Amino acid sequence: MPDRSEHCSIGRLLGIVLTGTLLLVAGCSRDPAGELQGYAEGEFVYVSAPLPGTVTLQVVKGARVKQGEPLFALESVAEMTARDEAGRRAAQARAALQDLRKGLRPTELAALQARLQEARAAMVLAEGELDRQEQLFRSGMVSAQDHDRAKSARDQQRQQVVRLAAELQTGRLGGRSDLVAAAEANVRALEAVLARAEWELSQKSKQAPVAGLVYDTLFRSGEYVTAGRPVVALLPPENIKVRVFVPEGQLASIHPGDPVEVSVDGVKESFSGRVSYISPRAEYTPPVIYSRESRAKLVFMVEATFLPEVAVRLNPGQPVSLRFGK
Repeated sequence: MPDRSEHCSIGRLLGIVLTGTLLLVAGCSRDPAGELQGYAEGEFVYVSAPLPGTVTLQVVKGARVKQGEPLFALESVAEMTARDEAGRRAAQARAALQDLRKGLRPTELAALQARLQEARAAMVLAEGELDRQEQLFRSGMVSAQDHDRAKSARDQQRQQVVRLAAELQTGRLGGRSDLVAAAEANVRALEAVLARAEWELSQKSKQAPVAGLVYDTLFRSGEYVTAGRPVVALLPPENIKVRVFVPEGQLASIHPGDPVEVSVDGVKESFSGRVSYISPRAEYTPPVIYSRESRAKLVFMVEATFLPEVAVRLNPGQPVSLRFGK
């Protein structure tokens, strides 16, 4: 099965062969037509998934895809289960937070309100009883013990009213601020778990990051793919370029942006492009010392690019002839 190294080696092998040919030409004679021999090269976009799984291909080799179209999917039962579980846990935490913020339920608040009213009524009764006991105590008709007992009952009823009023106010406030903060932090943590589960599920299916040609499929449907292993090799038209090796004596007249004309066998019209890159490193140079004789053997790699509608007509590895200038 072809892999990424095989794709990348196609252009290099042809480049080595063509470079050797150019060196022989440079050492013997110049092309009377002023053309240089080179080859088309493609820079592939390798699409992979960060998670493993059994693959199902959704494209075939040689197809052209638009950006966003599906390329392949990996089995995702475990990721779907994890996403669903994380979603339920996050929903549970959000509901608990809302319940904590609400305080007591309306029926519980109504029960507290009724108990408070009952305590207030009992306090009014205790205060009236204390007034009667004080009058009787001043007239000497009851003992001090009876008077003190009535006063204690009145005080107990007052405290009961204060306690129930505080409970009612607390019930309307909801949970304490530290408990609410803890519940909010729990919600954020579970939502982060849910976001990660959704991301992992989304990574089990891949779409085309750019429009282009499905140059190769590196796996078959039903095969197991390890994490990060490329599955589909795409070749966008804008990633097709031409490489030639220019003799040292001609290099000074070439600059990035210069126009070029490229011709291929079997096609009458030429392709127009521009110089996009000039290598600063000479190919097949002597190790240290440059003499006038050795300089004639130096060549430098030059790359030319084209508009996508032009580049799509070139195939990686295809021999070409290139002429600088129009």
